[in-house]
Amino acid sequence: MIEAFALLLLCQLAGEILSHGFGLPMPGPVVGLLLLFAGLLIAQRFAAFDAHTINDTALGRATGGLLQHLSLLFVPAGVGVINHLGLINSYGPVLFLALLVSTALSLAVTALVFTWMKRWQSARPAS
Repeated sequence: MIEAFALLLLCQLAGEILSHGFGLPMPGPVVGLLLLFAGLLIAQRFAAFDAHTINDTALGRATGGLLQHLSLLFVPAGVGVINHLGLINSYGPVLFLALLVSTALSLAVTALVFTWMKRWQSARPAS
């Protein structure tokens, strides 16, 4: 389990270094996530796991545990919102509209990526 968390943190660190080093318009954790995804695709070719058995690995168990308690990660953000109530009162409607539009865009992009991944996975030959 420690190795899995170390791998996640190393991917995030590499993403931060690449993002800041090359001035990428994406945050470091997103770049790290892409690095982890690429690494898993490469490892899938050489290791004896596939998309269905990844949950049985240490990395699958570690990420599953993180996802189960994902709501706890929003507590600091909630406290930050309370600290800026004056700004929310001033710009509330604009913030609400921005949240609504960004949520709709996120859902649309997620659906498109899911559809693309499902087609890509169906087109791959079974191993």
